[in-house]
Amino acid sequence: MKKCIVISDSFKGTVSSLEICEIAKQSIPRFFPECEVIALPVADGGEGTVECFVKGINAEPVTVSATGPLGAPLDAVYARHGNQAIVEMASVAGLPLLNNRLDPMNATTFGVGQLIRHAIENGCTEILLGLGGSCTNDGGCGCAAALGVKFYDEDNNSFIPTGGTLSKICKIDCKDAKELLKGVQITVMCDVENPLYGPTGAAYVFGPQKGADEKMVREIDSGLRRMSEVVETELGKAVAQIPGAGAAGGMGAGCIAFLNAKLKSGIDAVLDMVEFDRRIEGADLVITGEGRIDSQSVHGKVISGIVKRTRVKNIPLMAIVGSIHPSAAEAYDLGVTAMFGIDREAVAFEKYDREAVAFEKYADRSAENYRQTLEDILRLLKAMKERWQK
Repeated sequence: MKKCIVISDSFKGTVSSLEICEIAKQSIPRFFPECEVIALPVADGGEGTVECFVKGINAEPVTVSATGPLGAPLDAVYARHGNQAIVEMASVAGLPLLNNRLDPMNATTFGVGQLIRHAIENGCTEILLGLGGSCTNDGGCGCAAALGVKFYDEDNNSFIPTGGTLSKICKIDCKDAKELLKGVQITVMCDVENPLYGPTGAAYVFGPQKGADEKMVREIDSGLRRMSEVVETELGKAVAQIPGAGAAGGMGAGCIAFLNAKLKSGIDAVLDMVEFDRRIEGADLVITGEGRIDSQSVHGKVISGIVKRTRVKNIPLMAIVGSIHPSAAEAYDLGVTAMFGIDREAVAFEKYDREAVAFEKYADRSAENYRQTLEDILRLLKAMKERWQK
């Protein structure tokens, strides 16, 4: 084996993508010392995305003082790579920032816009924005306001809408934002297809996990509907039913409407940014993985994005995962070569928490289990290679 690419998602709550990369860089040379190992930590837009780019492509971390979800200042980091900036919404508008103080009616994305503005004002012309893990429901209005968009109520007073005040929007002025964003391309990493409002929209599907009760959900949904109507009237854009419009409390729709952004699968955006197609040229094997592989893994997650690219180049793709669900057989049809779970003990299926990504009982041993599983596979590959050479 001359060249091996390792590009795995994290095993949520157990082993990070960065840890997996380090294990691979240590283990593979022990069995194949001549092998070039390219380890690419990966995340699809949520918490940890910036760190993965800093480690994966040596992007520069940039620290900025920004507005947190409830208005308090905080220091947040985005990554810069040439004229590209990678911004993680969770760093200034993420659920963990609020602890138990969830406030879906007042939380703002203003800080996200501040990070984007800082990157633009310092020469970046390509912005990659990850939407994962948000605590907001403001339709991206806060972010837009930080970039120069002005919102007016019925009395022509300017204000910054939040989830609880979206219904007051009567007029939108994007003139200043258009000037700021001239020549700038914003790509949004988005892996949900929910519309902006309605039973499957941002408020009803994601509002409760951000602290919204039934009354709040109805109010936020009504506000998002109002925002959509004004956007269509004022800006001539119909965004409500675009797949992904409801992502991150309507941030998907807001980015399209106010920032002229494009929504893109998170893993596809990452793979393009790290030049994955170029890096896998001449590779003998690609190793990927995630916490649990199942039918969802072949529809928009990390593994599905990678297999689409390895398949066309006829490169074997091996998935080392926390656990393998029976529905994961679909991955073989998509083009995954082989799958291996890292569990080292037999556990009755009925004890498995279907909502968990891995067995909680073994979480503290996951890193070592990953190492042992990878090395077992490498032992087999080495033995087969030696036999073939005889």
